[in-house]
Amino acid sequence: MRFRFSRLAVAGVAALALFAASAPATATATGGPKPTIVLVHGAWADSSSWAPVIERLRRDGYPVRAIADPLQGLTSDTAYVTSYLSTIDGPKVLVGHSYGGAVITNAATKVTGVKSLVYIAGFIPVAGETIGELAAKSSTPLPLIATQVPAGTEVVIDPAQFPAAFAGDLDRTTAADLATTQRPANTKAVTDASVAEGFRTIPSWALIPRQDRAISPDVQRFMTGRAGARTTEVDGSHAVLLSRPDVVTKLIEQAAR
Repeated sequence: MRFRFSRLAVAGVAALALFAASAPATATATGGPKPTIVLVHGAWADSSSWAPVIERLRRDGYPVRAIADPLQGLTSDTAYVTSYLSTIDGPKVLVGHSYGGAVITNAATKVTGVKSLVYIAGFIPVAGETIGELAAKSSTPLPLIATQVPAGTEVVIDPAQFPAAFAGDLDRTTAADLATTQRPANTKAVTDASVAEGFRTIPSWALIPRQDRAISPDVQRFMTGRAGARTTEVDGSHAVLLSRPDVVTKLIEQAAR
């Protein structure tokens, strides 16, 4: 089934994602509060990409936060996300899409209360490894366009090739809108080395889209295997959080329980 946003829906959920005051936590089957689900987007996306997942999680009674990842480098992005995580009381489940997976891997050990990690088509680096090294394992490089900015170099996916590379299972208009509104990522996102391995001490889950052309499924299998993540595969593109939100939500809720 194809998913398509209206512009009003995108704007409304973007506001929810950015300011997301968590709904009151409801009790789990064991009597404790449900953990806060913290969603971290990846490169060439923003918090609104979690819109259909946010809707489903909130409907199921989970408090949700979607943190805007600055995409300025793994070191600084980890520090930024960590600062927001430290303001969230109680148990937390961290969910990272794509590059966001590397961010939660590093941030998870810097705050208390993280109960599980969930990787949605996500990078899972080990200490000393860069996203660039992992991305180079994919057989087909992404068609990137670079722009020099005051903070260095930022890259976007060539808008003409974005649908095929990132969102092959979304309708044409939605994919084109995502290509137009994609957020640039600083090259430090791929050159900063990872320093922590949250998955070593925190249970992890992973979802691998079999038609992912941004991160090769074989590379994802390599990462999830060495991380020991409980892994599910599904037909879908890199934009699986938009095209298969029911599957993504189900996995997150498994991790939350």
